[in-house]
Amino acid sequence: MVVWRRWVFPILMVVILGAAAAALVKIAFFPDQAPAAALEPSAQIADPTVVVDKGEVVNALTLTGTIARDAAYPVRSTVDGVVTSVDVGEGQTVAAGQKLFTIKQNDPVKNIDVVAPEAGEVTEIAVVKGQPASIGGELVTLTPARYHVQATVDPVQLYRLQGAPSEASVTIQGGPAPFTCTGLKVEVAEDGTTTVTCAVPTDQTVFAGLQAELDVDLGTVSDVLVVPTTAVKGGAGTGVVWVSAGTGDLEERDVTLGVSDGKLVEVTGGLEAGEQVRQYVPGVAAGDEETCYDDGMGGQYCEPAGWNW
Repeated sequence: MVVWRRWVFPILMVVILGAAAAALVKIAFFPDQAPAAALEPSAQIADPTVVVDKGEVVNALTLTGTIARDAAYPVRSTVDGVVTSVDVGEGQTVAAGQKLFTIKQNDPVKNIDVVAPEAGEVTEIAVVKGQPASIGGELVTLTPARYHVQATVDPVQLYRLQGAPSEASVTIQGGPAPFTCTGLKVEVAEDGTTTVTCAVPTDQTVFAGLQAELDVDLGTVSDVLVVPTTAVKGGAGTGVVWVSAGTGDLEERDVTLGVSDGKLVEVTGGLEAGEQVRQYVPGVAAGDEETCYDDGMGGQYCEPAGWNW
């Protein structure tokens, strides 16, 4: 037993520790395989492109508007004389041709009846009985029984509204069936506010303040070359796109444009079917789609929506 404790056990311990040390040296300094070559950064941004193809563009605007009464205007005297009778009161509703005043003309002397030029409401009376009246003088303010639809739009829509039709379709929630309004016009105020208005037919029953949708059909084209509006710098008749040359390079090219629906635009010149163009103008956010590029290891990495070039 003394021999085991003094000689055998110590020798076995030395052998085990030596084997462990040798294994560690082997792992640390003599691996089985040479380490893989370090990967070099090789990711390349892949410009997303789209193919120029034929399609249909429906250029229509749906605007949120309000029913409003037409503006009041003054009824003026056409003769010199004296007001001999006032036949209406403020706030009174009158029919077209209804007598409002009688004026005794001076030369030649005769009584002239002043009548309502159209149906409406008398909102202000400017003269009283016995008061002199002169040519061009205001007698009464009349608010006509006419209505119109008025919608405010972003000024940039003026490009799409060029050559707009004279009619539009009006839909009132809970109101009559959709009807056509006429005399559509686009106006820009001094402060830049842009409005679209059109007249409500007189046979339609409407009320001021009602919310309405105004659908303006600006034209439809079919079987034409189209590209996304995100691919075009410009948009009002002319623009610039970036065409893929097939070698990874992009060629800047001028194009002529036609109808647009805000997402697609008709290309009338400068491109041919089958060509590829960059999907997003350089420096413009990619919108709601992801942008993907090679990660250098056989895969792809996609940036979230809204990433800028």
